[in-house]
Amino acid sequence: MEKLTVAEKKVARLIQRDIPLMKSPFQEIGIACGLSEQEVLNIIRRLQQRGHIRRFAAILRHQQAGYTRNALIVWSVPHNKIEDAGKILAAFPFISHCYARKPAFQNKYNLFSMLHTQNENIEFLSHQMAESINSHDFLILESIQEYKKISPEYFE
Repeated sequence: MEKLTVAEKKVARLIQRDIPLMKSPFQEIGIACGLSEQEVLNIIRRLQQRGHIRRFAAILRHQQAGYTRNALIVWSVPHNKIEDAGKILAAFPFISHCYARKPAFQNKYNLFSMLHTQNENIEFLSHQMAESINSHDFLILESIQEYKKISPEYFE
């Protein structure tokens, strides 16, 4: 794997933390790094292409967002149907993220979906989802406590 340039390290340091909540956050990161917004975006793309960044995603602090009930729903889906099922599940408005799990949990549950709701019945919603992907082999793992979410930091 290629070593990171000085500019790439500067950008990596800032994007491993919370991205500023503003209209042009990458412009702000660029200013802090002495780069343009476009240069920051190009660096992020290069880091992804080279495998330095595996994933770039938001973390939902669901309780702060007003969601009172949350559950990880794990599905047993035939391997050749995981992608289609994942796209269907991810389209539900109450699903924040959906991903394939390798290795499968309990050697069986290979598709995970995170459900957030304010007061709807999780069991009812999960049965709607099961019908949509034609899979009735799932587990509902309801959240009972939210722990502090901290992203790993690789650069100081």
